[in-house]
Amino acid sequence: MKWHTFDRADALSEHAADVFLKAIQSNPRVVLGLPTGRSPIGMYERVVSQCAREYRCFRDVTTFNLDEYAGVPREHPGSYCTYMKQHLFDHVDLDPKNTHIPDGMADDLDAECARYEQAIKDAGGLDLTFLGLGRNGHIGFNEPGTPFDARTRVVELTPSTRAANAEFFSGEDVPSRAITMGIGTILSSRAIVLIASGRGKVDAIERLQSHRIDRAFPASALWNHPKVTVLWTAAATPPL
Repeated sequence: MKWHTFDRADALSEHAADVFLKAIQSNPRVVLGLPTGRSPIGMYERVVSQCAREYRCFRDVTTFNLDEYAGVPREHPGSYCTYMKQHLFDHVDLDPKNTHIPDGMADDLDAECARYEQAIKDAGGLDLTFLGLGRNGHIGFNEPGTPFDARTRVVELTPSTRAANAEFFSGEDVPSRAITMGIGTILSSRAIVLIASGRGKVDAIERLQSHRIDRAFPASALWNHPKVTVLWTAAATPPL
């Protein structure tokens, strides 16, 4: 596991965007796993800015998002579909048919999970996956106690995770369930970049640095992967 610590959130975002863009430059057909939340916003802003100056930057890129809320329409302002359109998809030349987000409104959520897992396999697997880090160590929506071999599935969200995402729902109740890539799905990625920022993540970062692998701390599963980079700053990301 490689560690990069930054004094400023914008420096972290700049570095993350550079990793993102170099992945596309080295493999124009790269398959990316993409996160949501506060920490990646600066990365997406810089990727959009750079690709606005280039022709067909994303033409052959394929993306798979880590997760989506169950029971939330794609057009809902709190959905991750809306988030991705706002921060990336609407600003670059990604072909919509190459962008994949779990369908939280599917009639059969278990079937949707199986379909999503198969779609990743059909795309040749994930080349590079970006992750955020929850205060309790969750990656994707894989909460403490998740088996490290879990695949894409429906999960119950903890109260702390729901509270952390309340700002995206403007007073509405945050959904209690979501579809998420499993830890096993994430670990199948050929390379992983974890992005974490803010004083609220210090305890989680220190726990990850301890190198103790424990199902009670999902991010510790990353020590089982041969190619993980952690980008970390104690500086807060700008407010939404």
